[in-house]
Amino acid sequence: MMSLYEFALSGNCHKVRLMLSLLGLDYRSVAVNGGQRQHKSPAFIAMNPFGQVPVLTDGTVTIRDSQAILVYLAKHYGKGYWLPDQADRLANVIAWLATAANEVAQGPNRLRLHYQFGRPVNLDEAEQITANLLHIMQIRLEQHDWLADDQASIADIAVYPYIALAPDGKVDLDSYPAILVWMRKIQALPGYVSMPGM
Repeated sequence: MMSLYEFALSGNCHKVRLMLSLLGLDYRSVAVNGGQRQHKSPAFIAMNPFGQVPVLTDGTVTIRDSQAILVYLAKHYGKGYWLPDQADRLANVIAWLATAANEVAQGPNRLRLHYQFGRPVNLDEAEQITANLLHIMQIRLEQHDWLADDQASIADIAVYPYIALAPDGKVDLDSYPAILVWMRKIQALPGYVSMPGM
């Protein structure tokens, strides 16, 4: 059985939980104690030298980084649906995975870390990145149902959690109706699971 090493309140961990559920896969959740810095222990560092969650183990395979885990799950268990093979469609998905690791992480994620967990951040920069990201997403989703493809893909799953959690970072999504519609489409997917704050 697969094991997911995670923090319960992490959006990056949630995207993996969500993907596992959408695929109907059984797994064991292993809570990592962040307060005791368990993710910095030698045993954890052996799985992920960066000392970050999530980490997924599947038999002899160990994968770090939420975007990489989504790729693995889609490629290994997704039967070709969640990650297209066609070069241009695949490139579109990868571009949004990069957005999840960059703009989403530096924008809405940082605002949430600040307002929910007291993390010091550059608020002006995080707010500017968030506003630009939401503007770009709004334009895309006014014309398309999904971020990267003509069907749901791991691009949507990668970006979704910290957008859905954006109100925790004092971000008002009411000005972005296409994003709200997109979020409802994700929430309507069979197997959808939520987390606190959504």
